[in-house]
Amino acid sequence: MEEAVREPRARRSELATPASSERMCEKAAGSGADLVFLDLEDACAPSAKEAARGIAVNALTSLDWGRTVRAVRVNGLDTPWCHDDIIEIVTGARNDVDVLIVPKVRSARDVWWVDVLLTQLETKLRLPRPIGLEVLIEEAEGLSNAAEIAKASPRLEAIIFGAGDLSASMKARVDGNFDPVSTYPGDFWHFARVQVLAAARGAGIDAIDAPYPAYKDPEGYRTSAVHASLLGYDGKWAIHPSQIAIANEVFAPTAQEVAEAHEAVEIYRKSEEEGVGAIGRDGRLVDAAHMRLAANVLHKAALAGVEPSA
Repeated sequence: MEEAVREPRARRSELATPASSERMCEKAAGSGADLVFLDLEDACAPSAKEAARGIAVNALTSLDWGRTVRAVRVNGLDTPWCHDDIIEIVTGARNDVDVLIVPKVRSARDVWWVDVLLTQLETKLRLPRPIGLEVLIEEAEGLSNAAEIAKASPRLEAIIFGAGDLSASMKARVDGNFDPVSTYPGDFWHFARVQVLAAARGAGIDAIDAPYPAYKDPEGYRTSAVHASLLGYDGKWAIHPSQIAIANEVFAPTAQEVAEAHEAVEIYRKSEEEGVGAIGRDGRLVDAAHMRLAANVLHKAALAGVEPSA
């Protein structure tokens, strides 16, 4: 088995889909989301979890997913389903599953356990490429260990900020949309979001923002996505197909931003050749830090397929 390598992927939108519903799986395959995860955890009642594995395998192997990343969220490590979730999904889907999402990760040891099991399965099944991992930071213990968790395995491609279960774990007083039930000074979740984001960036992996349960409030979803995007998040969960287009738009740079990044790089490189380390552009200083920002824009543009404006 070759060493696991992180594969750059667009993750502007990650659509949650109940693994127990054949109809929803079929719709998800053509939804236009960058990533779709078939959910064996919260979206499946206990009585449906075991049967849902077969439905998920069939969807992964028989549907046309196009460029969409195919993922499955397994049940938590502290449940009686997790072990068989991983074995049955990987054995059944084999090379047709790209990523497994592990919920309620509390420590690096949790990630190590999944990594070892996947390595054994990949070796046994002679899979041609490693399966990636995403993990949810949605417990107080996990939040405090986020930096360690993010570096726990070379399989890790992203960590996800999970506001719902984190609300319960922190004993926060929030409503059904995970917003505070009373007036709160500032952004209620800012500190936690930045912790998760910093952990991801320290490990060189993606950061995905929490779901927005009020799916009939597109402007609320957009506002939440914009705030996460400004911080530096790479994408956001969608719990309804109507949220996908918003996330894909918000988390991709605009054509103008791409054009400005190209222009800044061109001007800076030219000045470097002339022996100048910093230049003025439109009344503002442009230096090496701006080149790093431009590189971020161009990387995201390449993943999203955004071309510069004329």
